[in-house]
Amino acid sequence: MKPFARNLLVATGILLAGGISTMVHAQTQTPAASDTAGNQQQSRAQQLMGDIAPKLAALTDDVLYGDIWERPELSKRDRSLVTVAALIALNRPDQLRSHLALARQNGVAEEELVETITHLAFYAGWPNSVTAVSVAKEVFQKN
Repeated sequence: MKPFARNLLVATGILLAGGISTMVHAQTQTPAASDTAGNQQQSRAQQLMGDIAPKLAALTDDVLYGDIWERPELSKRDRSLVTVAALIALNRPDQLRSHLALARQNGVAEEELVETITHLAFYAGWPNSVTAVSVAKEVFQKN
């Protein structure tokens, strides 16, 4: 298999796996975070799925957010924009909700997110963008 095709398959796999776990990132804490009293707190991934899928929760914490999101080749702002675009294209409104909020925290302006949604209507499909607008409206009103 050519390197480009292999990299594309790996990236697609990460993207699809990320679609499952992205819902957890907006409120993710480090896996071994402690509160002010010294009590260990669970990450958001551990809270949401650790009891039923502990390995998936650990991979979410350690690989997706502990490694991939921390790589210096893309800023967190850029990673947020790419992730939002992928979630719109894949029509993943549940995960999009938390990543729109995270994108705002990472410095992406609401106007940029709306422009991303509009731009993707022509590449990812009108229904996907209409759904994304609905999710964005909900997220923006909360902030």
